[in-house]
Amino acid sequence: MSVYTKSIEKLIKELSHLPGIGPRSAERIAFAILNNEKIDAQGLSEAISDVKNKTSHCKVCFGLAEGDICNICNNHQRDKETICVVEKSADIFAIERSHEYKGLYHVLGGKIAPLDGVGPDHIKVKELIDRLSKGKIKEVILALNSDTEGEITALFISRLLLKKKVKVTRLAQGLPVGGDIEFVDEVTLGRALENRREVT
Repeated sequence: MSVYTKSIEKLIKELSHLPGIGPRSAERIAFAILNNEKIDAQGLSEAISDVKNKTSHCKVCFGLAEGDICNICNNHQRDKETICVVEKSADIFAIERSHEYKGLYHVLGGKIAPLDGVGPDHIKVKELIDRLSKGKIKEVILALNSDTEGEITALFISRLLLKKKVKVTRLAQGLPVGGDIEFVDEVTLGRALENRREVT
């Protein structure tokens, strides 16, 4: 028989589904929500509900949006001649924190992973090629994680883009091998963007 009430037990169970949150952490968070008067449970509940119900994917770049087009694609001050290709939406926020990049983005929604049965057709490569076919893009920055799957994906895309009249660059070294862009500090990421190299 559980020592928790049913509602606390349910909250701990739901929190433990979050990445990086084990049973102990879930328990601490649950009791923080319960005991901390500064935490507005109703506001937290509404915020979670809103983000699930109102957030979708941008029809242009496949980043996060409320509506059809995200704030970055809608921003007329962005550099419309450069696209930064990332694996997931969280990578956009990491790159934006560096304040070094002013162009557009393209979210692949994953990476090529043959051992997991994920091929080029499972990610947004075709949509990237379609965007480039409109002829306004002059540079594609491949900002993919430097793990094996990220390298395979970058190589595949760079070979596809050889046929296009577009400059293809990768982020400069300095990013940890096997590391995740989402967790790289903004200074390192900013320097990697600034010193990106052309893919030949």
